[in-house]
Amino acid sequence: MTEKINVLLADDHTIIRDGLKQIFADTQDIVAAGEAANGIQVMQQVRERDFDILLLDISMPGRNGLDLIRSVKAEKPGLPILVLSMHQEEQFAVRALHAGASGYLTKESDSDVLVSAIRRVAAGGVYFSQKVAELMVQGLHTNVSSQRHEQLSDREYQVFVMIVEGKGLTEIAGSLSLSVKTVSTHKTHILQKMGFSNANELVRYAIAHHLVQTF
Repeated sequence: MTEKINVLLADDHTIIRDGLKQIFADTQDIVAAGEAANGIQVMQQVRERDFDILLLDISMPGRNGLDLIRSVKAEKPGLPILVLSMHQEEQFAVRALHAGASGYLTKESDSDVLVSAIRRVAAGGVYFSQKVAELMVQGLHTNVSSQRHEQLSDREYQVFVMIVEGKGLTEIAGSLSLSVKTVSTHKTHILQKMGFSNANELVRYAIAHHLVQTF
């Protein structure tokens, strides 16, 4: 009998969780053993039950996804975390791995790639794309201080990404469950730390450093 991999699904979109469960239904060894729609539910589930892997959307409302990774690892150090994100690798993968994740996939990935990644991470391995490997190597050979975005805190970086993606302060505040004033303060700190005077300069920087998709 095939040993089951019990997955905790953490994504704020019901349709995404339902889609993942359908993918798992086509396998013999992967089951959705729990679901969470926000960071509070993730921590509740992690404390109450044992899972083989946490499949985590890094951009759920409220709590910063990178902080959530650290909290989960502090609570259950042995629980592997595979991030499944709408954000491209250049934006969050390296930070997620440094926070304690064992792998990073974008939601554009094929279902067979996802299944393979879940099996590898649940078995104690790591999963990241060739692109992430290149980013990590670049980080080893690059002076961190020369990369302005590396000076940002995780929350500031999250706001930075949303700004350069064209989201307004009100939309960002709603997505992150923050006040508009708080988001505005984050934006001010971002501009100060990166040495820019307006959002257009942030966008140009993000494009130059491949931190935002261009079409």
